[in-house]
Amino acid sequence: MPDRDRPPLAGITVLEVGAFMAAPFATMQLADLGATVLKIEQPGSGDPVRTTGPFVDGHSSPFARLNRNKRSVALDLKTDGGREALLRLAASADVLVENLRPGAMRKLGLDYEAVSAVAPGLVYASASGWGQDGPLAALPGLDIMAQARGGLMSITGTPDGEPTKIGVPICDLVCALYIALAVTAALRERDRTGLGQHVDVSLFEAGVSFAVWEAGRYFATGEVGRPLGSAHQTSAPYQAVRTADGHVTLGAVTPKTWAGLCDVLGLDAQRTDPRYTDASSRFAHRDALIPEIEAVTRRWTSADLVRALDAAGVPCAPIADYAQVFTDEHLRRRGYFWDAPHPAMGPVRQLGSPMRLSRTPTVRGPAGPLLGEGTADALRSVGYSDDEIHELVAGGGAALPGRGPDPSDTREREDPT
Repeated sequence: MPDRDRPPLAGITVLEVGAFMAAPFATMQLADLGATVLKIEQPGSGDPVRTTGPFVDGHSSPFARLNRNKRSVALDLKTDGGREALLRLAASADVLVENLRPGAMRKLGLDYEAVSAVAPGLVYASASGWGQDGPLAALPGLDIMAQARGGLMSITGTPDGEPTKIGVPICDLVCALYIALAVTAALRERDRTGLGQHVDVSLFEAGVSFAVWEAGRYFATGEVGRPLGSAHQTSAPYQAVRTADGHVTLGAVTPKTWAGLCDVLGLDAQRTDPRYTDASSRFAHRDALIPEIEAVTRRWTSADLVRALDAAGVPCAPIADYAQVFTDEHLRRRGYFWDAPHPAMGPVRQLGSPMRLSRTPTVRGPAGPLLGEGTADALRSVGYSDDEIHELVAGGGAALPGRGPDPSDTREREDPT
């Protein structure tokens, strides 16, 4: 039976000093795996995502999803009291994840050296645009800049089209996943030595790490990748093709699937054409091949073509929009979507974790917390008395739950990266 009361990271405490995407998405993975995540937020305003719509009863819908399974602790780290509180929390925590611009935590007196002095076993992870050192380190670095400088925008879109970024903030997200992976590895290493360490992951290097095919080609031949629309970088046919009512993606790159595609579409001449003997030669002659394929697929509806290719064992899929994705029958039957409770918003539909562990499944707890709702409990857990908590709050170093940030407040806030 699944041990739902003891998920994989149960007993691990994580402090998040984060905003927007990279640190919060990383700690969401750790929270899903059972870690206790204390999200450190600025009193009165909190994570700027709290003021990002759409809103349900005054609460941010994106925030409620990105920060599920966490507790909000409102501390002003620019005050002595707030810094002292964070250091006391760190002394009993296992992990700290931050994504402020390099140097910001040092200015606060909360950099790795300062925190590890009181918590030598702490794994301290930093996400940033360009890394903690190097000539670009001090520059602001958002996802689109990392996609641009990291080469992703140079291969995304159609040939001769405008520069195009990937539709999701891919460098933010993969940086977060690398952070989560590195943290679990560092915790495993701490099991052996008792010592923590500093983890440095940048959006830039995370994006560059995707260039597997492009690096293989460039370092072998000097050829530079270019936008190919939906086509694969080395094999064909592997792309979207036109149908009578839209497009279908297909991948017929093995001898068996190429033969299956030819059978379904009646491509007898193409099957024996010497230009199309294997996936690489088909890629080299794709400018001729794809129009020949589309001359046939344009006579099929997308649904009929997918059914026929599925029956023949040829990899294919329709192109779904998110209304279709979020109501997908396969995902529904897999139990992918779930509803997290929220005290004001009610049930908040969540995207499930892709990590399916048979014995210790991921946690399905509350939606993103109210600002400061976990402050008192977190401070009590590290020895603060109620009088000390009230004194800290009165001095502005911490805040208890109250009215959340005003969504209409559009004042510029410090960019964490």
